[in-house]
Amino acid sequence: MATVSPPQNWAYTLQLPRSPGAPRIARVILRAALDHHGMEELTEVAELLTSELVTNAYQHTDGPSSVRVRRVREDRVRVSVWDTDPVIPASFDRPVDVFGGGPGAAPDAEAGRGLLLVRLCAANWGGHPIGAELFGLDGKALWFELVTGRDAFDVAA
Repeated sequence: MATVSPPQNWAYTLQLPRSPGAPRIARVILRAALDHHGMEELTEVAELLTSELVTNAYQHTDGPSSVRVRRVREDRVRVSVWDTDPVIPASFDRPVDVFGGGPGAAPDAEAGRGLLLVRLCAANWGGHPIGAELFGLDGKALWFELVTGRDAFDVAA
């Protein structure tokens, strides 16, 4: 009897209601997908960064969000988070300032560093507006990519 192997190219999309539980649900599903496809080494950082983006969607918009995780190369996964606000955060269009924190984040602030974490830990990141004419949805997608075999906390990498 032949065994079934997971396909090499894969993607999962999770639709999330506006709920304080959305970040946790996104983390659980993300972990299951990465574990299933043998990318366990990316799980902790992927969960952290996804949680930051989904939490921002919950805190700064009044609508639902969605998470899409897909393998873009053998060693690379991309996570995108869509929400209903079309404005790309200013911190996603500037070079990383390792010592400056997020825009407006004081050294002892408990908020304002989520997007900085994404920018520091991801191999690549970005964002783009999504217009209603394309998908029937307004908003934006913020995304990041992680690569296996790379230390996500090594800023010089």
